[in-house]
Amino acid sequence: MIETYLKLIWAYLKIGLFGFGGGYAMLSLIQREVVDSGWITSQMFTDIVAISQMTPGPIGINSATYIGYVVTGSVLGSIVATLTVVLPPFVLTLCASHYIARHHESPWVRGAFVGLRPVIVGLIASAALLLMNSENFGYDLTHRAISIIICVTSFCVVYFTKIHPIAVIIAAGFVGIIVF
Repeated sequence: MIETYLKLIWAYLKIGLFGFGGGYAMLSLIQREVVDSGWITSQMFTDIVAISQMTPGPIGINSATYIGYVVTGSVLGSIVATLTVVLPPFVLTLCASHYIARHHESPWVRGAFVGLRPVIVGLIASAALLLMNSENFGYDLTHRAISIIICVTSFCVVYFTKIHPIAVIIAAGFVGIIVF
């Protein structure tokens, strides 16, 4: 059992250290660590992402809490995974904020941020593509077509109108209940 906890710590230490750009940017790294290791299935991962988006808090922390519990079968596993994913960015932020505050006009600091921005966008785009799978869009053609219509409609409503995303989520849930 200790080996399981050590593997969990190692996985979430990597996620915490290299999860730049927030939750969506971290998704491909989380997926690689927890699905590819066999801890959870691709379907479970997709469900965790959905639930993590509907619950308060960042997706990385929410998923760590859930996966820690699933892998170890205990609340202690949840606590360990959650603390492990939070600790590295916390320490890095403390150290970096001091340096950045003192050197925010430095061409090195500004250049680093200019270089990081497109990477974050790329990681978020990668997460979007990662979630375009059969678990989210269905296995048969009809299910897939309806799911794509819901996806595109939701995007357009949120992007082109002032309708709140929560209203769109609730509406999509009702559509899902009616259609599926």
